[in-house]
Amino acid sequence: MLAQTDDIVEKKRALRAAALSKRDALAPDFRASAARTVSERGLPFNIYKNTVFSAYEPMRSEFDPRPLLEKIAAAGGRIVLPAIVEGRIVFRLHEPGTKLIAGAFGTSEPPADARELKPDILLVPLLAFDAKGNRLGYGKGYYDAAIRGMRAERRVGAVGLAFEGQHVDEVPVTERDQRLDLILTEQREYWAPREKGR
Repeated sequence: MLAQTDDIVEKKRALRAAALSKRDALAPDFRASAARTVSERGLPFNIYKNTVFSAYEPMRSEFDPRPLLEKIAAAGGRIVLPAIVEGRIVFRLHEPGTKLIAGAFGTSEPPADARELKPDILLVPLLAFDAKGNRLGYGKGYYDAAIRGMRAERRVGAVGLAFEGQHVDEVPVTERDQRLDLILTEQREYWAPREKGR
């Protein structure tokens, strides 16, 4: 098993800073074009109708999932957005056109009275990824904990949305980190190797 060593923590911190700086440097027009490209290509599976997709409202230079979400909703998929409640992520139904409220860490989320649903497929932001499906997030571990909990209950898909420039040779990982099943970029799809028991 992998340990959360000081060395890995420092490697993650350095990669996180470099990856955020690189992503922030991408031109807004490029980011918008990449989002449209992924939306036009769509997801590489045909399970939109009645499937619950979790997504996110993009912050700063994050990959914008909204063009893809429009396509998912038009095909009958349901959209939930994350909210932080008592130190964990819950997923609340987001109907098109409904107003979001300010959440933790500068995020936007559905109001507390929105219906909670468990997603079938999670679309997640990231700072960096590798070809094995390892994801570098912001360091709080909310998505890793949520994915781990759901995977213990049933089969769910975890899909990263990223720019090709966020691809790195290796993301340092610990035992708490959850591998993504697929990463979509404006250039290609990265399918993670299958793990035993998954």
